[in-house]
Formats: sequence, structure tokens, C-alpha cells
Amino acid sequence: MHRTLTEHAGCLYGDEYRSTPECRLEYRERYFVEELTFADAESILAMLHELSPHGVDGHLPVWIRNLAYRPALLQRPDEPTLLREAAESLWMHGSDWDDIAAGW
Repeated sequence: MHRTLTEHAGCLYGDEYRSTPECRLEYRERYFVEELTFADAESILAMLHELSPHGVDGHLPVWIRNLAYRPALLQRPDEPTLLREAAESLWMHGSDWDDIAAGW
């Protein structure tokens, strides 16, 4: 097991600002998504902020960024700063389905 969610994400997707940590463990996206699903909000936000400190950078796939905010928001639903951060990320890295959603 990786020590942190950030380390696991760094092994899987790389890190734009630091060298990728040595990954001795087998890492697959499904294991990372499972770990992300059950992570606490602090770990999720630490990963997002460390691997993507400016919001528009980093190597995390868009779908992972957007997915990561959901469990964090479920744990902290009344935190306006986090809601704004998640909304900004979704707007910047928004859905490729915007035109489909607009048609509904």
C-alpha cells in the first residue's frame, strides 16, 4: 500500500513539479479509484493541492480531478470555500458533455 493518496496518484499519473516517486508496488487505476473513494477529505484535498497547486496544472486526468471533489464535498457539504474550489475546477476542466446536457 502507498503511504498517502498523493503518493499513489503520483506513482500512477506522475508529478509535474517533482520527480515521480519510486513505485515498488503494483499500481492500477482501479486500486487508486478505490482508495480515493474511501479517503478522507484532508487526504483528497492534499492530493489535489500538491499535484495541481494552481488548479489548471498537473498530470491528474480531468475525470480524476472531478471525481475527487465529490467525496470531499460529501464529507464537507457546508464548506463554501471547498464548494467554490470544486465549482472552479469543474468549470475549468468541465465536461465534454456540456452540449448534451444543454439539450436536456
